[in-house]
Amino acid sequence: MQCNDDTMSTSKFKTIYVFCGSNLGKKKSYQDYAIDLGKEQVMTNINLVYGGGNIGLIGLISQNVFDGGRHVLGIIPKALMDKDITSLTIGEVKSVIDMHQRKTEMSSNSDAFIAMPGYGYGTLEELFEVITWAQLGIHNKPVGLLNIDGYYNSLLSFIDQAVEEGFINPSARHIIVYASNAKELIEKLEDYYPYH
Repeated sequence: MQCNDDTMSTSKFKTIYVFCGSNLGKKKSYQDYAIDLGKEQVMTNINLVYGGGNIGLIGLISQNVFDGGRHVLGIIPKALMDKDITSLTIGEVKSVIDMHQRKTEMSSNSDAFIAMPGYGYGTLEELFEVITWAQLGIHNKPVGLLNIDGYYNSLLSFIDQAVEEGFINPSARHIIVYASNAKELIEKLEDYYPYH
């Protein structure tokens, strides 16, 4: 982990939406880097938008960002609140009608997106939707993968194969930014330039 505690700096991002699981995962490194991401957001004055809840990796990130004095916004569809699958939400809670409204709200309330390891089909769908929106020019916000211990290597290889086979434009491949630690990833996201 490379969380630098020496000085606080200000990122060009006001808020980042973090996709992350409600499980901790089998490796302690996932938990360590989740905490590191939260601390890095605090140190660079970045607020958090997330899917709500206080369990799993997202609970670690949201608690660290909240404890560090940054604004935390959880956007939760009413159907998920009723099932109590998110547990308590840290910070401000915004209830929305459905997943479509959630995606619209998360996009309009954030300057960049980061996907941590540890999510299911729903979050994969959300991740690929924001990538697709970038490809179509609906937004110009960077999308980053925190590639802890090579977690995303298979996904990145699959995308590279789709480029090689002619199904993804090579310039669109650059929509996805990735790094193995939070500090480097945020720096790369800040340097991102829309491909289109």
